[in-house]
Amino acid sequence: MSSNNPQTREWQALSNDHHLAPFSDFKQLKVKGPRIITKAHGVYLWDSEGNKILDGMAGLWCVAIGYGRDELADAAAKQMKELPYYNLFFQTAHPPVLELAKVISEIAPAGMNHVFFTGSGSEGNDTMLRMVRHYWAIKGQPNKKTIISRKNGYHGSTVAGASLGGMTYMHEQGDLPIPGITHIAQPYWYGEGGDMSPEEFGIWAANQLEEKILELGVDNVGAFIAEPIQGAGGVIVPPETYWPRIKEILAKYDILFVADEVICGFGRTGEWFGSDFYGLKPHMMTIAKGLTSGYIPMGGLIVHDDVVAVLNEGGDFNHGFTYSGHPVAAAVALENIRILRDEKIVNRVHEETAPYLQKRLRELADHPLVGEVRGVGMLGAIELVQDKATRKRYEGRGVGMICRTFCFENGLIMRAVGDTMIISPPLVISKAEIDELVTKARQCLDLTLAALQG
Repeated sequence: MSSNNPQTREWQALSNDHHLAPFSDFKQLKVKGPRIITKAHGVYLWDSEGNKILDGMAGLWCVAIGYGRDELADAAAKQMKELPYYNLFFQTAHPPVLELAKVISEIAPAGMNHVFFTGSGSEGNDTMLRMVRHYWAIKGQPNKKTIISRKNGYHGSTVAGASLGGMTYMHEQGDLPIPGITHIAQPYWYGEGGDMSPEEFGIWAANQLEEKILELGVDNVGAFIAEPIQGAGGVIVPPETYWPRIKEILAKYDILFVADEVICGFGRTGEWFGSDFYGLKPHMMTIAKGLTSGYIPMGGLIVHDDVVAVLNEGGDFNHGFTYSGHPVAAAVALENIRILRDEKIVNRVHEETAPYLQKRLRELADHPLVGEVRGVGMLGAIELVQDKATRKRYEGRGVGMICRTFCFENGLIMRAVGDTMIISPPLVISKAEIDELVTKARQCLDLTLAALQG
């Protein structure tokens, strides 16, 4: 990117010389240079060129209570002075992690009273895979190893996380997925529903789970993992018929259900968890992101009492991380959840700001470039198409990336997943800031359409 600030060029040179960025074309980034973000407050970011940007993605879906909350910094500083670090190995614990586990059990669905802490959502899903297999081995069914996931789902980028996810472009690098993981169709009606109604497609997509269980053999299937709403896959909101049918199938067969709540958890849907929104009853829930509002890395796996009762009979669970339940991260998470509760942020999302965001977003459906607008809570997606009636795309034009670039240049961060634009703003976004987000989104849609026609 071009710059007027010499300091920007210095930082970009450091990037070129020393830094390897996630999910990046290293050669391309060397030529272009990264945008340098230098400060943030509320729902806004500032770059090194002085541009003010509305963060429509809450970082990576995570900055729930917004940027610049001194309370979280103070909680971290206090904990660092008292007990900056100690591990949870060797029959040892510390107060912050124990208090956090209790607080999480208070807001989690009924029966979800135990937490295994990790450093990220990816590590949480690695933990899940090992715990599921350990669970079935304790029960004398060691063959129940296979975990069913969904195409285009996202469960992290470690070897196990990327294997569990259904992103083919990730599988192509590193000979993934690893054995014992298989994928079924995603509930993406707009992109894959064809001539079926959303209701029909929801049933069809759910039935793929039963077909896969029967194909593999019930005695070989350990768990089904899914995001309540697929995030990185493009904010895929399942048809209303999908989850009720999935629940029927899960009840019919003796397999575990894992809800990946890394994005949906901690208020994103207007409920504490996506499982609350859809009335799901998971055996395990992966968490991260909103747990600390992204201020410090932390993840975990919330585990149902019924599963814990079995694990209690299995001797050592030979798994863990140096930073499992890090005391500073636990202190920040405790303060973050206190703020979410005391300021009734999740309730305000449910009652006021999410309905307003969804109403304003849907006004974009009249734009010539927009085929569908969908969303739940503080999640939204805008499908970019050439023909609204047939859902035909601008093949090979990279429309999503064109739109994303215009967003960057006009003070809005909106992410592109193929030709789907997605948003996930901080939960504390105001109605006035929602108006600004939608106004800027429409402006960028206009610029994108003009570029396509030019």
